[in-house]
Amino acid sequence: MAKEKKLVEAITSMDEDFAQWYTDVVKKAELIDYTSVKGCMVIKPAGYAIWENIQHELDRRFKETGVENVYLPMFIPESLLQKEKDHVEGFAPEVAWVTHGGLEPLQERLCVRPTSETLFCDFYANDVHSYRDLPKVYNQWCSVVRWEKTTRPFLRSREFLWQEGHTVHATAEEAQERTIQMLNVYADFCEEVLAIPVIKGRKTDKEKFSGAVATYTIESLMHDGKALQSGTSHYFGDLFSKAFEIQFTDKDNTLKYPHGTSWGMTTRMIGAIIMVHGDNSGLVLPPRIAPTQVMVIPVRQNVEGVLEKAAEVRDTLKAAGIRVKLDDTEKSPGWKFSEQEMRGIPLRIELGPKDIEAGKAVIVRRDTREKTIVTLGELAETVKALLDTMQKEMLERARAHRDAHTYQATELDEFKKIADEKPGFIKAMWCGCQECEDALKEEAGVTSRCMPFEQEQLSDTCIYCGKPAKHLVYWGKAY
Repeated sequence: MAKEKKLVEAITSMDEDFAQWYTDVVKKAELIDYTSVKGCMVIKPAGYAIWENIQHELDRRFKETGVENVYLPMFIPESLLQKEKDHVEGFAPEVAWVTHGGLEPLQERLCVRPTSETLFCDFYANDVHSYRDLPKVYNQWCSVVRWEKTTRPFLRSREFLWQEGHTVHATAEEAQERTIQMLNVYADFCEEVLAIPVIKGRKTDKEKFSGAVATYTIESLMHDGKALQSGTSHYFGDLFSKAFEIQFTDKDNTLKYPHGTSWGMTTRMIGAIIMVHGDNSGLVLPPRIAPTQVMVIPVRQNVEGVLEKAAEVRDTLKAAGIRVKLDDTEKSPGWKFSEQEMRGIPLRIELGPKDIEAGKAVIVRRDTREKTIVTLGELAETVKALLDTMQKEMLERARAHRDAHTYQATELDEFKKIADEKPGFIKAMWCGCQECEDALKEEAGVTSRCMPFEQEQLSDTCIYCGKPAKHLVYWGKAY
């Protein structure tokens, strides 16, 4: 019992210190470990398995829309990076540079990619010549480096894993359509697979991606009321094409510049899963993303026949297409229960001598701790139904939490009071001027999260200056 208590006490209560709770969970659930390289992490098997499932599901969805995977170098010559001035200025403080090759200084510094727009543009300049070459709809799975000053596992690290899509199209309409299409892919993935509800919208010019004409985002709300930018899709127009002299001969035999997009999602989504669904016992993984959906735990496994029956149950579930494991270690059942909860495995099946004699097993849900007694013959069918129910209800709870922590304000004092006392999203009208956006950040500590596609008219005037309002904006404090 002492060991079981210690396992739970290893996690700080989220109400006591949310940041420490988060760190405790990623460490105790063995998702990451720290390294000798400051700001970089080891993603351990339990964490990487989640990323593999994210990769698999996103990659499948990408390819259904015609995306092809490629891989480009991780180094960018400084002269190439300088071709797009606004883009360079946006990333300059975070860039890591390679200055030597072996013992010899390089003739030109190489940037370790913070993102790959410039490399893709350089490639397209040599690969695109005719309208027949378009569109190019490419994606790469890779890591990038951004020299962050403050880091936190998954949420912000100096090297992180992601995918970055980069496309070029013959017309602005095609590129804009692709930009929104990929944002919708991300939104559907978050809600259907991660059970995380999102707000879709456009970033303000201040918050948009460096060098983009427009940036679109999905924003999610964590348990502590802070927002997390969960995926972005950018429309570049022909700005990058002109900077990198990408031209194609169109059907009318004239030279034109193609229009580009880029879009990405990162390992920070593992952090989002933790902060949206986790509790004081550890992870709570949505069934569709969980590497292990069911843990079979034998009770009194030293009794003859228990381990054999548990293995039989595991094999039956595996044959039914369920991701299942058997915990046949020599730890106590109580310790195994706590460990299964810590790791966020959606269901556990308890099976002991009396259960076997009765031809039954006990299924326990990780999210609600609800127990279901089921006959062994109906086990696979019941497990599938419970996994589906759990997935649906986790999304419903997350949406209810977000909605309960979304407020609206029409007066500045009201806005500031909400920002100070009630963590969450604040909906308020905005005139479109950056001065007001900057002032709200300075005075209320919030940033604009997005101008949602679904606009409302809360009032006719800007929340800050009182001038005519142009947009409804979601505001909030963010990671």
